[in-house]
Amino acid sequence: MIAMLPCADIDRTAEFWTALGLTVTYRQLRPNPYLALEHGGFALHYYGIDDLDPAANHSTCGILVDDTEPLHALLKDGLTKLYGRTPLNGLPRITRPRRRANNGGLSGFSIVDLDGNWIRASPRPTRTEESPRSVDDRVEWVSEGGGPLARAVENAVVMADSHGVEAQAERLLAGALVRHSEASIDERATAWAYLTELRLRLGDRHGAENAAAEVTRLAGLPDHPPKVTSGVAEALRSVAELGL
Repeated sequence: MIAMLPCADIDRTAEFWTALGLTVTYRQLRPNPYLALEHGGFALHYYGIDDLDPAANHSTCGILVDDTEPLHALLKDGLTKLYGRTPLNGLPRITRPRRRANNGGLSGFSIVDLDGNWIRASPRPTRTEESPRSVDDRVEWVSEGGGPLARAVENAVVMADSHGVEAQAERLLAGALVRHSEASIDERATAWAYLTELRLRLGDRHGAENAAAEVTRLAGLPDHPPKVTSGVAEALRSVAELGL
């Protein structure tokens, strides 16, 4: 089964996706515009529609791949070449691969195209227990464990990366950091790093810089660095990639 997504201009859509590494496999203009693209075993199909409003577009599709990291690297590299940066907000934009508690604990990412369509990439489950399930008519929440702050990060990731409500996720996470100042250094560094990204996505560069400074402070840099744990080291890498 292949989802069909709306677009305002199939040629503009083709130019966008081919710049990111996909290949056009079909194109027609009459009797109605239609476009098909593929890469590495998955396909994206588009139909042309007049007066499409990206802000009001709720279309989405999911793609399953063996490993999301190479695909994310391909798309991110293409976006960076097109725009001179990795777009985190506006259209188009891309999220990072992250473990999501509402996706069976699997790591995934989303790219939102020029017309506001959400294309959600997730690894193909290799075991039955990895497949997302519903419990009592609700998605099963597969937590990684940890304290209240770690769970707040999980909630914020679902809000922002799955549902696109970055402002709500930012408020939740900022409040959790105030309430749970006793959390482990790894959990605090992870939370501050994600808050840095959320604030950049919201256009709050000053707030993002303040959050990034907290990650640096937790790592003990640049003066007398303590033993940097894996969580802090990952948070430092995450913030560095944002290019503040």
